[in-house]
Amino acid sequence: MSRTSSAKKSETSSEISAAVPEDRIPPRERIVSTASELFREHGIRGIGVDAIADAASTNKMTLYRHFGSKDELVCETLRRASEKADAIWRDLEAAHPGDPGAQLDAWVEMRAQCLNGEPAGCDLANAAIELKGEGHPAHEMIERHKAGQRDRLAALCSQAGAREPQLLADTLTLLLEGARVSRQAMGAANCCGHFAKACRAAIASFT
Repeated sequence: MSRTSSAKKSETSSEISAAVPEDRIPPRERIVSTASELFREHGIRGIGVDAIADAASTNKMTLYRHFGSKDELVCETLRRASEKADAIWRDLEAAHPGDPGAQLDAWVEMRAQCLNGEPAGCDLANAAIELKGEGHPAHEMIERHKAGQRDRLAALCSQAGAREPQLLADTLTLLLEGARVSRQAMGAANCCGHFAKACRAAIASFT
């Protein structure tokens, strides 16, 4: 398989390529960024290690030298996705230090922007659905990530003075995850397009 010129490059891959010529990107980084793109385009079960290695301009032996199994590679791609999602909290604090109300409003805005930037949906949520019931080692990571995101949002809601911050955090989480699914099923201009307005209405009802 060639290097998937038809596939959209992930932000991770683009950032790496912009900084370092492709032939100088370490094999491990090429494998992870390429696998992320291919899993996003074809699904985890829809692409094999031979195709990943070929698209990453390497070979299966090198892939297995860095990752003991495909499952291990899947876990690494999802760990990177989790780290990227965690960065939003640092950005919120940096943009609005000491102002949880502004951080909560910015969370809504940033998540709305993220929805437009993830046409294939959330990598972690997609993986959870695809690997459901298989006992895959990635499940624990996904559950921990999603729970951690929700807990941080609940803490922010509490700091912003919301009544029933736990319930508000659950409401906003459901709106976010629902918007992701709606975008896949109905496009960005339908229900998903009202995500920010719905979130602000929910926040207002708890203040």
